[in-house]
Amino acid sequence: MSTWMMFSFQDSVSPLMEHLILFHDHTMMIIMIITMIVFYMMFSMMINKYLNRYLLEGQMIELIWTILPALMLIFIAFPSLRILYLLEETKVPMLTIKSIGHQWYWSYEYSDFNKIEFDSYMMPTNDLESSQFRLLEVDNKVVLPFNTNIRLLFTSSDVIHSWTVPSLGLKVDCSPGRINQGSININRPGIYYGQCSEICGANHSFMPICLESINMNMFINWLMLY
Repeated sequence: MSTWMMFSFQDSVSPLMEHLILFHDHTMMIIMIITMIVFYMMFSMMINKYLNRYLLEGQMIELIWTILPALMLIFIAFPSLRILYLLEETKVPMLTIKSIGHQWYWSYEYSDFNKIEFDSYMMPTNDLESSQFRLLEVDNKVVLPFNTNIRLLFTSSDVIHSWTVPSLGLKVDCSPGRINQGSININRPGIYYGQCSEICGANHSFMPICLESINMNMFINWLMLY
């Protein structure tokens, strides 16, 4: 991985993540323009002496530097509110998966299909193949079909965890005694990784998430194996 890629987002595989990346670029452009103007004014004031013995007030410039920041905040606020609405929107799901956080592993339930349940542990380094990622590979992947509305339910059996897959744009807390909900629609097949994003104890960094996206026919065949 190049150094530049370490400071960028993962490639999006869901419409929500695409919206988040576009909003990030939109906001960063506004911030860069503000930063360039501020640096220009600082440099200009350092190399010049602006003296005006008769300057008592500047109502026009005060009006401008009050209105302009308000307009910039509006340009940021409206797209942000739109994305917040999209993140919380729940479409009619074709599939529901339940994820339960434990210290320190994940368990999953496919309640729609004959009560399929399994635990997902991080694979030891000695068992990894050359193409697999250390600290991210698991023994049982979450298998989901792409181009399908999927509802995910999250809870915890002990402490607060956080189920996070960056390429999906999804981060939901798993709280004991409470069920939180998330919704995804994966664009394409592939294997996507995530980790618990809540400091949940000594082995917090050793409970990865590995999600495999396949087509519907392969998903049905996978279900038949159980």
